[in-house]
Amino acid sequence: MHRLKTLVLATASVGIFALTPLAASAAETDVSQQLSEARQEGSIWTAMALNRHLNPFKIDNDVENGTATLTGTVESSVERDLAEQVALSIEGINKVDNQLKIDSEVKAGGKDSQALASRLDDAGITATVKSKLLWNTNTEGLDISVKTEEGAVTLTGNAQTPAAKELAGRLAANTEGVREVFNHLSISQADSTATQAQNAANDASAAISDAWITSKVKSSFVYTRNLDAFAIQVETNDGFVKLSGTVLSSAAKSLAVETARDIRGVRGVDADALRIES
Repeated sequence: MHRLKTLVLATASVGIFALTPLAASAAETDVSQQLSEARQEGSIWTAMALNRHLNPFKIDNDVENGTATLTGTVESSVERDLAEQVALSIEGINKVDNQLKIDSEVKAGGKDSQALASRLDDAGITATVKSKLLWNTNTEGLDISVKTEEGAVTLTGNAQTPAAKELAGRLAANTEGVREVFNHLSISQADSTATQAQNAANDASAAISDAWITSKVKSSFVYTRNLDAFAIQVETNDGFVKLSGTVLSSAAKSLAVETARDIRGVRGVDADALRIES
């Protein structure tokens, strides 16, 4: 939280009593807004500190009129994307100006693959599940609300088909840190068709870059249970994803291929170079 805002809150609270009634009312409104923004900054800071993916990094935030500006340096796009989703999960935050820089040389206090695979806090789990649903071709257009309490994820809203409902539940269940999933999605084709058609049109008109696809595939691997993201290399060329490296089993290889194939913009997946360790 910025010291300047703290000082403003303190001096404004004292000075408000010396103003005329109209001025006092305006000042009181201003102080109330700043108090709300200060609480939001504190909530974002707490969520970042509790998240084991993010707490090794120094991330600052400043909130104004519902927009959170994030500054600092993280190790990869995985942490950058997650920080944005964590900030968006805070009540009252409707936009994030993500100015976080990426520096692979930044050391995250001994963080390794085991630390990254450790249990996420509830805010981080909610943000992660929302991200996976948004990045997935088959669930991006669905009206799904995600709530997490002590690792238990509840999905509510609408799915277009039973298969889409099952996929949403599977994406949540495969997320690291999730203990159980309560899938309360209702099947409502009428509600979902128009939204999915609009998203398909948006995807067709928007240029989904190879870099975006690579970033989301890597992030999805990090967030997915039973995949060692650090042992899998990802390359994307014109929407075609190539996976290489090692996995522990044929089931893990199939999961990696399925996860990559379902990312928006992916036209095909080549996993011939992804070996299974004996």
